Amino acid sequence: MELYLDSANLKEIEEGFRLGFLDGLTTTPTFMQREGIADIDSTIVKLSKMVPVLQIEALGNTAEDVVKEARRQLDLGLDPKRTVFKIPVSLEGVRACKLLRNEGLLVNVHLVYTLQQAYMAMHAGASYVCPLVGRLQDQGHDALALVEQCVDAVHHYGYNTKIMFSSVRNSEHVRNAINIGVHTITVPLKILKSLTDNNFTTIGTEQFLSDTRLMTVRVKEAINGINPLVNAGIDMKDAIVKMTEYGFGCVTVINEDGSLKGIFTDGDLRRLLQKDGEHILAKKIGSLDYKTPISIDANALLNEASGIFNKMNVDTILVLENGKPYGMLDIQDLKKY
Repeated sequence: MELYLDSANLKEIEEGFRLGFLDGLTTTPTFMQREGIADIDSTIVKLSKMVPVLQIEALGNTAEDVVKEARRQLDLGLDPKRTVFKIPVSLEGVRACKLLRNEGLLVNVHLVYTLQQAYMAMHAGASYVCPLVGRLQDQGHDALALVEQCVDAVHHYGYNTKIMFSSVRNSEHVRNAINIGVHTITVPLKILKSLTDNNFTTIGTEQFLSDTRLMTVRVKEAINGINPLVNAGIDMKDAIVKMTEYGFGCVTVINEDGSLKGIFTDGDLRRLLQKDGEHILAKKIGSLDYKTPISIDANALLNEASGIFNKMNVDTILVLENGKPYGMLDIQDLKKY
Protein backbone atom coordinates (compact mmCIF):
# COMPACT_ATOMS: atom_id res chain seq x y z
CA MET A 1 0.00 0.00 0.00
CA GLU A 2 1.40 3.36 -1.04
CA LEU A 3 1.73 5.90 1.77
CA TYR A 4 1.17 9.58 0.95
CA LEU A 5 1.38 12.66 3.14
CA ASP A 6 -1.64 14.97 2.96
CA SER A 7 -0.49 18.55 3.57
CA ALA A 8 0.50 21.96 2.22
CA ASN A 9 2.59 22.98 5.23
CA LEU A 10 6.22 23.18 4.12
CA LYS A 11 7.64 22.39 7.55
CA GLU A 12 5.37 19.36 7.87
CA ILE A 13 6.32 18.20 4.39
CA GLU A 14 10.04 18.52 5.09
CA GLU A 15 9.61 16.61 8.36
CA GLY A 16 7.50 13.89 6.81
CA PHE A 17 9.77 13.22 3.85
CA ARG A 18 12.84 13.00 6.08
CA LEU A 19 11.46 9.56 6.92
CA GLY A 20 12.68 8.51 3.50
CA PHE A 21 9.90 6.10 2.59
CA LEU A 22 6.80 8.17 1.79
CA ASP A 23 5.58 7.59 -1.76
CA GLY A 24 4.26 11.05 -2.43
CA LEU A 25 2.30 14.13 -1.41
CA THR A 26 -1.34 15.08 -1.90
CA THR A 27 -2.36 18.69 -1.51
CA THR A 28 -5.32 20.94 -2.29
CA PRO A 29 -5.99 24.63 -2.94
CA THR A 30 -7.88 24.68 0.37
CA PHE A 31 -4.80 23.47 2.23
CA MET A 32 -2.70 26.14 0.53
CA GLN A 33 -5.20 28.88 1.33
CA ARG A 34 -5.17 27.86 5.00
CA GLU A 35 -1.37 28.08 5.00
CA GLY A 36 -1.54 31.62 3.60
CA ILE A 37 0.10 30.63 0.31
CA ALA A 38 -0.43 33.35 -2.30
CA ASP A 39 1.69 32.09 -5.21
CA ILE A 40 0.29 28.61 -5.92
CA ASP A 41 2.42 28.01 -9.02
CA SER A 42 5.76 28.65 -7.33
CA THR A 43 4.66 26.51 -4.38
CA ILE A 44 3.75 23.64 -6.70
CA VAL A 45 7.14 23.83 -8.38
CA LYS A 46 8.89 23.88 -5.01
CA LEU A 47 6.89 20.89 -3.78
CA SER A 48 7.61 18.94 -6.95
CA LYS A 49 11.31 19.12 -6.13
CA MET A 50 10.77 17.94 -2.55
CA VAL A 51 8.68 14.78 -3.05
CA PRO A 52 8.78 11.62 -5.20
CA VAL A 53 5.25 12.10 -6.57
CA LEU A 54 3.09 15.21 -6.32
CA GLN A 55 -0.69 15.09 -6.63
CA ILE A 56 -2.19 18.51 -7.42
CA GLU A 57 -5.55 19.89 -8.48
CA ALA A 58 -6.43 20.51 -12.12
CA LEU A 59 -9.72 22.42 -12.20
CA GLY A 60 -12.02 23.63 -14.95
CA ASN A 61 -15.66 23.89 -15.97
CA THR A 62 -15.18 21.62 -18.98
CA ALA A 63 -12.94 18.71 -19.80
CA GLU A 64 -11.01 20.96 -22.18
CA ASP A 65 -10.47 23.51 -19.38
CA VAL A 66 -9.12 20.80 -17.10
CA VAL A 67 -6.75 19.50 -19.79
CA LYS A 68 -5.60 23.05 -20.52
CA GLU A 69 -4.89 23.65 -16.82
CA ALA A 70 -2.96 20.38 -16.50
CA ARG A 71 -0.80 21.29 -19.50
CA ARG A 72 -0.21 24.77 -18.08
CA GLN A 73 1.03 23.28 -14.83
CA LEU A 74 3.29 20.88 -16.70
CA ASP A 75 4.78 23.87 -18.51
CA LEU A 76 5.93 25.17 -15.12
CA GLY A 77 8.55 22.44 -15.28
CA LEU A 78 6.75 19.54 -13.61
CA ASP A 79 7.78 15.99 -14.46
CA PRO A 80 4.77 14.23 -16.06
CA LYS A 81 5.96 10.90 -14.67
CA ARG A 82 5.94 12.25 -11.10
CA THR A 83 2.82 14.43 -11.28
CA VAL A 84 -0.76 13.26 -10.72
CA PHE A 85 -3.61 15.59 -11.65
CA LYS A 86 -6.51 15.51 -9.22
CA ILE A 87 -9.93 16.04 -10.81
CA PRO A 88 -13.25 16.19 -8.91
CA VAL A 89 -15.62 13.53 -10.21
CA SER A 90 -18.29 14.69 -12.69
CA LEU A 91 -19.19 13.93 -16.29
CA GLU A 92 -16.73 16.58 -17.49
CA GLY A 93 -14.24 15.39 -14.90
CA VAL A 94 -14.22 11.78 -16.07
CA ARG A 95 -14.08 12.97 -19.69
CA ALA A 96 -11.03 15.05 -18.79
CA CYS A 97 -9.60 11.99 -17.07
CA LYS A 98 -9.88 10.00 -20.29
CA LEU A 99 -8.30 12.79 -22.36
CA LEU A 100 -5.35 13.13 -19.99
CA ARG A 101 -4.89 9.37 -19.76
CA ASN A 102 -4.82 9.22 -23.58
CA GLU A 103 -1.78 11.52 -23.34
CA GLY A 104 -0.14 9.20 -20.83
CA LEU A 105 -0.67 11.55 -17.88
CA LEU A 106 -1.59 10.37 -14.37
CA VAL A 107 -5.01 11.24 -12.95
CA ASN A 108 -6.67 10.99 -9.54
CA VAL A 109 -10.46 11.29 -9.70
CA HIS A 110 -11.41 12.38 -6.21
CA LEU A 111 -14.26 13.74 -4.07
CA VAL A 112 -15.85 10.33 -4.65
CA TYR A 113 -18.85 9.53 -2.46
CA THR A 114 -20.59 6.69 -4.31
CA LEU A 115 -19.67 3.43 -6.00
CA GLN A 116 -21.24 4.70 -9.22
CA GLN A 117 -18.88 7.68 -9.23
CA ALA A 118 -15.94 5.38 -8.60
CA TYR A 119 -17.04 3.07 -11.44
CA MET A 120 -17.20 5.95 -13.94
CA ALA A 121 -13.70 7.06 -12.94
CA MET A 122 -12.29 3.51 -13.19
CA HIS A 123 -13.86 3.02 -16.60
CA ALA A 124 -12.39 6.34 -17.77
CA GLY A 125 -8.94 4.97 -16.90
CA ALA A 126 -8.26 6.88 -13.66
CA SER A 127 -4.88 6.12 -12.14
CA TYR A 128 -6.39 6.71 -8.70
CA VAL A 129 -9.93 6.86 -7.35
CA CYS A 130 -10.22 8.66 -4.05
CA PRO A 131 -13.19 8.18 -1.68
CA LEU A 132 -13.28 10.62 1.27
CA VAL A 133 -13.80 8.42 4.30
CA GLY A 134 -13.89 10.99 7.09
CA ARG A 135 -16.31 13.27 5.28
CA LEU A 136 -18.61 10.37 4.43
CA GLN A 137 -18.65 9.23 8.04
CA ASP A 138 -19.43 12.79 9.15
CA GLN A 139 -22.61 12.49 7.07
CA GLY A 140 -23.54 9.17 8.69
CA HIS A 141 -22.62 6.95 5.73
CA ASP A 142 -20.81 3.60 5.83
CA ALA A 143 -17.64 4.92 4.23
CA LEU A 144 -15.64 1.77 4.87
CA ALA A 145 -18.18 -0.31 2.96
CA LEU A 146 -17.82 2.06 0.00
CA VAL A 147 -14.04 1.80 0.01
CA GLU A 148 -14.24 -1.99 0.19
CA GLN A 149 -16.70 -2.03 -2.72
CA CYS A 150 -14.31 0.12 -4.77
CA VAL A 151 -11.40 -2.23 -4.06
CA ASP A 152 -13.56 -5.23 -4.97
CA ALA A 153 -14.61 -3.58 -8.23
CA VAL A 154 -10.98 -2.99 -9.23
CA HIS A 155 -10.10 -6.61 -8.58
CA HIS A 156 -13.29 -8.09 -10.04
CA TYR A 157 -13.18 -6.16 -13.32
CA GLY A 158 -9.43 -5.84 -13.64
CA TYR A 159 -9.30 -2.04 -13.78
CA ASN A 160 -5.82 -0.55 -13.71
CA THR A 161 -6.83 1.85 -10.93
CA LYS A 162 -5.57 2.31 -7.39
CA ILE A 163 -8.09 3.08 -4.65
CA MET A 164 -6.81 5.89 -2.41
CA PHE A 165 -8.16 6.04 1.15
CA SER A 166 -8.41 9.75 2.03
CA SER A 167 -9.92 12.15 4.58
CA VAL A 168 -8.11 10.22 7.31
CA ARG A 169 -9.12 11.41 10.78
CA ASN A 170 -7.39 8.93 13.11
CA SER A 171 -5.00 6.00 13.27
CA GLU A 172 -7.93 3.59 13.25
CA HIS A 173 -8.63 4.72 9.68
CA VAL A 174 -5.17 3.51 8.71
CA ARG A 175 -5.91 0.10 10.22
CA ASN A 176 -9.22 0.07 8.33
CA ALA A 177 -7.41 0.83 5.07
CA ILE A 178 -4.93 -2.01 5.61
CA ASN A 179 -7.69 -4.48 6.44
CA ILE A 180 -9.72 -3.49 3.38
CA GLY A 181 -6.68 -3.78 1.15
CA VAL A 182 -6.66 -0.34 -0.44
CA HIS A 183 -3.79 0.44 -2.78
CA THR A 184 -2.95 3.91 -1.44
CA ILE A 185 -3.62 6.01 1.63
CA THR A 186 -2.94 9.70 2.24
CA VAL A 187 -2.46 10.75 5.85
CA PRO A 188 -1.94 14.04 7.76
CA LEU A 189 1.42 14.31 9.48
CA LYS A 190 -0.05 14.30 13.00
CA ILE A 191 -1.65 10.92 12.39
CA LEU A 192 1.36 9.61 10.47
CA LYS A 193 3.58 10.35 13.46
CA SER A 194 1.25 8.49 15.80
CA LEU A 195 1.29 5.21 13.86
CA THR A 196 4.32 3.78 15.64
CA ASP A 197 3.11 4.80 19.12
CA ASN A 198 2.13 2.15 21.63
CA ASN A 199 2.48 2.26 25.41
CA PHE A 200 3.69 -1.34 25.68
CA THR A 201 6.31 -0.69 22.99
CA THR A 202 7.51 2.39 24.89
CA ILE A 203 7.74 0.47 28.17
CA GLY A 204 9.59 -2.41 26.51
CA THR A 205 12.02 -0.10 24.74
CA GLU A 206 12.80 1.81 27.94
CA GLN A 207 13.43 -1.50 29.73
CA PHE A 208 15.81 -2.67 27.00
CA LEU A 209 17.69 0.63 27.09
CA SER A 210 17.88 0.59 30.87
CA ASP A 211 19.19 -2.98 30.98
CA THR A 212 21.71 -2.22 28.25
CA ARG A 213 23.04 0.79 30.16
CA LEU A 214 23.35 -1.27 33.34
CA MET A 215 25.59 -3.69 31.42
CA THR A 216 27.69 -1.06 29.62
CA VAL A 217 27.95 2.06 31.83
CA ARG A 218 30.59 2.16 34.55
CA VAL A 219 29.92 3.44 38.04
CA LYS A 220 32.23 6.44 37.74
CA GLU A 221 30.29 7.57 34.67
CA ALA A 222 27.03 7.57 36.60
CA ILE A 223 27.89 9.43 39.79
CA ASN A 224 26.68 13.00 39.91
CA GLY A 225 30.11 14.56 40.31
CA ILE A 226 29.71 15.30 44.02
CA ASN A 227 32.52 13.85 46.13
CA PRO A 228 31.56 14.73 49.73
CA LEU A 229 34.91 14.33 51.54
CA VAL A 230 35.64 15.70 55.00
CA ASN A 231 38.82 15.38 57.03
CA ALA A 232 38.64 13.26 60.16
CA GLY A 233 40.10 16.15 62.18
CA ILE A 234 37.19 18.58 61.80
CA ASP A 235 34.40 19.09 64.33
CA MET A 236 31.13 17.27 63.94
CA LYS A 237 29.40 20.64 63.55
CA ASP A 238 31.59 21.59 60.59
CA ALA A 239 31.08 18.17 59.04
CA ILE A 240 27.30 18.66 59.23
CA VAL A 241 27.68 22.05 57.54
CA LYS A 242 29.63 20.34 54.75
CA MET A 243 26.98 17.66 54.44
CA THR A 244 24.38 20.40 54.01
CA GLU A 245 26.49 22.22 51.42
CA TYR A 246 26.87 19.05 49.39
CA GLY A 247 23.12 18.46 49.53
CA PHE A 248 23.95 14.83 50.12
CA GLY A 249 22.69 12.53 52.88
CA CYS A 250 26.23 11.58 53.94
CA VAL A 251 29.90 12.51 53.86
CA THR A 252 33.01 10.40 53.42
CA VAL A 253 35.44 10.78 56.28
CA ILE A 254 39.11 10.46 55.32
CA ASN A 255 42.36 10.43 57.28
CA GLU A 256 45.22 12.88 56.76
CA ASP A 257 46.85 10.53 54.24
CA GLY A 258 43.64 10.34 52.17
CA SER A 259 42.77 6.84 53.31
CA LEU A 260 39.21 5.99 54.19
CA LYS A 261 38.01 6.41 57.76
CA GLY A 262 34.32 5.74 57.19
CA ILE A 263 30.95 7.10 56.11
CA PHE A 264 28.89 9.47 58.25
CA THR A 265 25.20 9.72 57.35
CA ASP A 266 22.30 11.91 58.40
CA GLY A 267 20.88 8.78 60.02
CA ASP A 268 24.03 8.49 62.14
CA LEU A 269 23.57 12.12 63.19
CA ARG A 270 19.98 11.59 64.31
CA ARG A 271 20.92 8.52 66.34
CA LEU A 272 23.83 10.32 68.06
CA LEU A 273 21.71 13.34 68.95
CA GLN A 274 19.02 11.10 70.38
CA LYS A 275 21.55 9.12 72.41
CA ASP A 276 24.11 11.71 73.55
CA GLY A 277 22.52 15.13 72.98
CA GLU A 278 23.90 18.29 71.41
CA HIS A 279 27.32 18.08 73.06
CA ILE A 280 28.36 15.55 70.39
CA LEU A 281 28.54 18.49 67.92
CA ALA A 282 31.87 19.53 69.47
CA LYS A 283 33.44 16.12 68.90
CA LYS A 284 35.84 15.42 66.08
CA ILE A 285 34.10 13.45 63.41
CA GLY A 286 37.05 11.12 63.22
CA SER A 287 36.56 10.11 66.86
CA LEU A 288 33.51 8.05 66.01
CA ASP A 289 33.60 4.33 65.45
CA TYR A 290 32.95 3.45 61.83
CA LYS A 291 32.00 0.19 60.24
CA THR A 292 33.50 -0.78 56.94
CA PRO A 293 31.26 1.02 54.40
CA ILE A 294 29.58 -0.70 51.49
CA SER A 295 31.72 0.18 48.52
CA ILE A 296 32.24 -0.53 44.85
CA ASP A 297 35.08 0.02 42.42
CA ALA A 298 34.70 3.06 40.17
CA ASN A 299 35.23 0.91 37.07
CA ALA A 300 32.56 -1.64 37.97
CA LEU A 301 29.45 -1.79 35.81
CA LEU A 302 26.14 -0.38 37.02
CA ASN A 303 24.71 -3.88 36.91
CA GLU A 304 26.95 -4.79 39.86
CA ALA A 305 25.92 -1.64 41.72
CA SER A 306 22.27 -2.46 41.14
CA GLY A 307 22.83 -5.88 42.73
CA ILE A 308 24.40 -4.26 45.80
CA PHE A 309 21.52 -1.80 46.21
CA ASN A 310 19.00 -4.61 46.01
CA LYS A 311 20.88 -7.03 48.26
CA MET A 312 22.04 -4.62 50.96
CA ASN A 313 18.94 -2.39 50.97
CA VAL A 314 20.96 0.83 51.07
CA ASP A 315 20.52 4.18 49.35
CA THR A 316 24.20 5.11 48.88
CA ILE A 317 27.37 3.23 47.99
CA LEU A 318 30.91 4.51 48.41
CA VAL A 319 32.83 4.52 45.12
CA LEU A 320 36.55 3.72 45.35
CA GLU A 321 39.33 4.05 42.81
CA ASN A 322 42.68 2.52 43.62
CA GLY A 323 41.41 2.01 47.16
CA LYS A 324 40.67 5.69 47.78
CA PRO A 325 37.30 7.49 47.87
CA TYR A 326 36.24 8.60 44.40
CA GLY A 327 32.66 9.66 45.10
CA MET A 328 29.26 8.46 46.17
CA LEU A 329 26.75 6.56 44.05
CA ASP A 330 23.21 7.35 45.13
CA ILE A 331 20.32 5.07 44.23
CA GLN A 332 18.72 8.04 42.44
CA ASP A 333 21.79 8.20 40.18
CA LEU A 334 21.20 4.59 39.28
CA LYS A 335 17.50 5.16 38.58
CA LYS A 336 18.42 7.71 35.92
CA TYR A 337 19.78 4.79 33.91
